[in-house]
Amino acid sequence: METPSSSFSSFPSYLRALAQTPARLARRAPSVSSSYDELSRVKARSGSDMQRTLRWYDLIGLGIGGMVGAGVFVTTGRASRLYAGPAIVISYAIAGICALLSAFCYTEFAVHMPVAGGAFSYLRITFGEFAAFLTGANLIMEYVISNAAVARGFTPYLSAAIGVSTEKWRFTVAGLPKGFNEIDLLAVAVVLILTLVICYRTRESSVVNIVLTTLHIIFVVFVIMMGFWRGNWKNFTRPGNPDHPSGFFPYGPSGVFNGAAMVYLSYIGYDAVSTMAEEVRNPVKDIPIGVTGSVIVVTILYCLMAASMSKLLPYDMIDAEAPFSAAFDGRSDGWEWVSRVIGVGASFGILTSLLVAMLGQARYMCVIGRSTVVPAWFARVHPKTSTPVNASAFLGIFTAAIALFTDLNILLNLVSIGTLFVFYMVANAVIYRRYVVIGTTKPWPTLSFLCLLSLTSLLFTLSWHFAPSGSSKPFLLGLCIGIAAAISLIFHFTVPQVRKPEFWGVPFMPWLPSISIFLNIFLLGSLDGPSYVRFGFFSALAVLVYVLYSIHASFDAEADGTLGQKNGEVMRESVVSEEPSHKV
Repeated sequence: METPSSSFSSFPSYLRALAQTPARLARRAPSVSSSYDELSRVKARSGSDMQRTLRWYDLIGLGIGGMVGAGVFVTTGRASRLYAGPAIVISYAIAGICALLSAFCYTEFAVHMPVAGGAFSYLRITFGEFAAFLTGANLIMEYVISNAAVARGFTPYLSAAIGVSTEKWRFTVAGLPKGFNEIDLLAVAVVLILTLVICYRTRESSVVNIVLTTLHIIFVVFVIMMGFWRGNWKNFTRPGNPDHPSGFFPYGPSGVFNGAAMVYLSYIGYDAVSTMAEEVRNPVKDIPIGVTGSVIVVTILYCLMAASMSKLLPYDMIDAEAPFSAAFDGRSDGWEWVSRVIGVGASFGILTSLLVAMLGQARYMCVIGRSTVVPAWFARVHPKTSTPVNASAFLGIFTAAIALFTDLNILLNLVSIGTLFVFYMVANAVIYRRYVVIGTTKPWPTLSFLCLLSLTSLLFTLSWHFAPSGSSKPFLLGLCIGIAAAISLIFHFTVPQVRKPEFWGVPFMPWLPSISIFLNIFLLGSLDGPSYVRFGFFSALAVLVYVLYSIHASFDAEADGTLGQKNGEVMRESVVSEEPSHKV
């Protein structure tokens, strides 16, 4: 038998390993772990344990901090001005329901298997190593890029808050190409300081987040109150220009749903809470309250902010880039100071969303290291701080390096698709695990249902965006919805559930996860071309890394006995240990 390091012990050994890639790929790519292994043998690779110090209110604070960033100050104005009008309130409610459905799926997995890996671990025990690695790698890259973008965005907001020009914080390097030549040392400083915070202790990081989130929420409530106080209810139905469409729904139902697709990105961040599951004191109680509670609170705040903005100005007079601050900036009636207050609030929002995202990305990387598909160095948990210091430091420095010189607009064109793709995969995984146990039930009925549902959702999305307006378009959309409902109904009555969670599970199976799949595909169809180019590029890069390194490291670990059985054997083990997560 090969030694664990045989594939990389010498260059000839590595060449022999590459020659065996097809056989190793066939063995390792579909291999699944079990929840028991993830909570015992895999978790032990980190050395020290992460301390269970978080409660439900910590998770709610982390969820709110991760979602209510500066992005809401931008997306609200853009979606209202271009798509929904005053009905942006309804758009936020629809987007909140979509987020809540995805949160249910995350919660079922997190309660059953409270580990730090989040979606990576959920997909690894369901669809195998390759699917988990592909989505995990994209998610890590998305975290790094979006965190760099958020850090770059901190500089102009802070500048607006204190009345200093952004150019004074940055300097230009003549030898670098445009878009990469503005050096932002403040963004680097913010990332590195937060990296030190998350390396120290998770409990202390949560306290810092709660303080910053509380301050940010105070500013959000201030914005809401100012809008309702200084606004006019007539702005909900009357545009500033009488030639523009009027009414609460100026662009009809399609505008409301297009607005929902745009503002949904403001909800991204709650998934990072699931990566904290390994540090939660009582997973059965705290995780459901923390994850779903934070989504509900944020939905209410977003709807109130949208209503406040719609009351403040007619929708066609809203500044698409800075709706709230622009509404008060430059006014001659003594209210221009509100613009600076909003800048301060947005600055706190940036810090909280960045802190939570950096906590999440480090824990994803830690668990990917535990799985041996990346070097085990990333999996180490420091014995004194009980945090994944190596992963936190590496990703923090990587994020700071990108934030140092890369323009914000370039970064913003590269975010969002990876997270939505993971939401879609987790919803599929919830259904699959409820209805399939390899070796006991046949997977093809469930796989066929998931494929047909995804195909129908894709047809609906294409019809929504590309079918010409007229009597045929509503018919096509209604037909797609009818087919999706019929497929779900047939599946519900013909395929029995074989695994029911003991403590917490998604209600109304398979309807709620099916709706989540449908909506996530619709939202994926609303993204722009550069997002798909980014996804294709990083997916190809992830496949290359998997083929050249990960598959061989994983194969060596299996030969050494540090990885569990593959495929059906490990799935049968997971049925025996269906709820091992609560023996903590």
